[in-house]
Amino acid sequence: MIKNKLPEINGRIIKISVIGGAKCGKAVYDDAYKIGYCIAKNNAILVCGGLSGVMEACAHGAKDAGGITIGILPAEYESLANKYIDIKIPTGIGYARNVIVVKSGHAVIAIDGGFGTLSEIGYTLSYGKPLIAYQTWTLIPCASEYEPEIHIAKTPEEAVKKAIEHALYYVKNAVL
Repeated sequence: MIKNKLPEINGRIIKISVIGGAKCGKAVYDDAYKIGYCIAKNNAILVCGGLSGVMEACAHGAKDAGGITIGILPAEYESLANKYIDIKIPTGIGYARNVIVVKSGHAVIAIDGGFGTLSEIGYTLSYGKPLIAYQTWTLIPCASEYEPEIHIAKTPEEAVKKAIEHALYYVKNAVL
């Protein structure tokens, strides 16, 4: 029997969700690629929305690093997933699948993105998941009780380092 090389904490394999837009320019694509690559090199599993843009870029990076990718798809068809997705989960629930993307990871990295990404940021904060922000939305709370805990990263590598650290802490200390 081959021993699983993926890091387990309390019997759980670390999964990092990456959220971002379905459309992005070359610079964002390159950064998202690096994020996916670093996730895989840290022996974590990448979870994303499975489509184009940031989702494709991070999955591409993870695959090039020998990692495992999961795509939570908004439609009913696996065929809509980008070619770098290993495990395709068609939901048929549209943007409501954003909740599943967030809930599936032990930490969430946000990069770039539109209103779908903004909704995922909201879900991440609502569920108390660690959120690492890299060149994405900024939030101004309307009251002190809504002061979000957002960990800002300045590089793709720092985003992944923070995500892994917070995921390990989250898994060790959260009731999952």
